Amino acid sequence: MTPYRVLLYEEMHKAGTDLLAEKAEIIMARSLDEEVLIEQVKDIDAIIIRANGKITARLMEAAPRLKVIGRHGVGVDAIDLAAAKARGIVVCNTPDANVESVAEQAVAFMLTLSKQILRADTALRGGRWNVRYEYIGQELFRRTLGLVGMGRIGLRVAEICHYGFQMPVLYYDVVQYPQAEDKLGAEKVTLDALLRRADYISLHAPLLPSTKQMIGREQFSIMKKGAVLINTARGPILDEAALIEALKSGHLGGAGLDVYEVEPTPADNPLLQFENVVLSPHMAAHTDDALKAMSMIAADVLRVLDGNEPLCRVA
Repeated sequence: MTPYRVLLYEEMHKAGTDLLAEKAEIIMARSLDEEVLIEQVKDIDAIIIRANGKITARLMEAAPRLKVIGRHGVGVDAIDLAAAKARGIVVCNTPDANVESVAEQAVAFMLTLSKQILRADTALRGGRWNVRYEYIGQELFRRTLGLVGMGRIGLRVAEICHYGFQMPVLYYDVVQYPQAEDKLGAEKVTLDALLRRADYISLHAPLLPSTKQMIGREQFSIMKKGAVLINTARGPILDEAALIEALKSGHLGGAGLDVYEVEPTPADNPLLQFENVVLSPHMAAHTDDALKAMSMIAADVLRVLDGNEPLCRVA
């Protein structure tokens, strides 16, 4: 008989589930609807949540045995941290696991948009060889990169762009990063200064009350004409209506988005109609390498259940 019962909101890499299975019974969520989850958590010792669903105070109240919540990934905006703290429930995540994967996705968006790869691919499949004279791209080389948030992923994007394309790096953050300044020549600036100067703007801020819709109409209006915006962080950081306006007006040169205000994004979202917008369904961290590493949240969950401190505690 296994001593622990762990609820998984969604399936994860076999490496993590195999580790859990050594000490715990794995229970899969029947649905991410709160009412269904409340029925499942009554005898649950731990929950592992991925990108979907929420863990509310009400759900925690229904789980008297709950000791630890593991976030398969980084952002913990779907977890009521205050409620967890009040109940003595440990929250841990995997802050380093998806750094390379998400950073590469952000740079891939930049390259795809700048070289007009998707437009060219679609045209060629339609027999339009002569678009080679119409779709004129631009190089990333020595264009200015602006990072809104210089955390682990932002820093990795900065490294790739600085060393790979000799891009000057600007960053806006509440924290100073002297190592990035010394190593990469990164310049800490105000948000307005970054938006006015950057050719490529990549968002890497966490979703907090202070960052919700931090990029709206006013911010788009002061961006360089033709600037490219990348968001692999959280959808609500952007005002999508304002983004659509900036694209329609031609002021914004393009956008690469992995995250959206509402997920899944509706099939009638106007963003799907723009040729200069590249989209993916919240999958920037979905490489086998990153998924395997994120599944190792299982180790931290088991560590807490065994009475030890997790390696990556959030609350």
